Amino acid sequence: MQTSREWKTYTPAFVAKRYNRIAKIYPLFEWIFLLPQAIRLKAVEALDLNKGGRVLEIGCGTGRNLALLSEAVGNEGKVFGIDVSNEMLKRAEILKKELNLINLELILTDASKYRLPRKMNAVLFSLSYATMINRKEVLPDLWNSLEPGGRIVIMDAQFPTGFVGKVMTPVKPFVTMFLKATVIGNPYIKPIEELREITGVNVEVKEYSMKSYFIAVAEK
Repeated sequence: MQTSREWKTYTPAFVAKRYNRIAKIYPLFEWIFLLPQAIRLKAVEALDLNKGGRVLEIGCGTGRNLALLSEAVGNEGKVFGIDVSNEMLKRAEILKKELNLINLELILTDASKYRLPRKMNAVLFSLSYATMINRKEVLPDLWNSLEPGGRIVIMDAQFPTGFVGKVMTPVKPFVTMFLKATVIGNPYIKPIEELREITGVNVEVKEYSMKSYFIAVAEK
């Protein structure tokens, strides 16, 4: 069976190359993996942003959360979106212009190399945490970059537990093969445990779609 160890070979450069290839069809994956319709909005709401706030999205991709983030902080706030994939960011740039998101800055970079210009009120990982080889290096820096009361939110997928998990057991190897081929994310890491361990605070977790998706929140 696939293990998390095998995902360590997926460097940021490899992830960028793969996502450059799937950028045009990325929304299709939300349909394939039955992404809950309102989960992006719920993830943004979990950030508890105020007008004038500053928020960073790690792995903003084609920008499917950016309008929600922009609205949450208002024109007086600031949204920073970073991604390793140039093709994904090209689509985010188009969205920025179409929606006139004047408070949005997009940056092509690996999260481990990005240096925040100032303290943030919130950080969002939306279907990106499980793709990152250096997530445990990045997370402490982001936590330290938060203002008091700031939040880190991770929205991602997981193999469900309990009865549904048992039913899925025969298909897990095939799902894993697909995830490996697309680099959508490593299903064997433990984002909630890692968030709890690195931040040292209580992590609030809400699960959706028979526990196949979750939103985890750590508040500083």
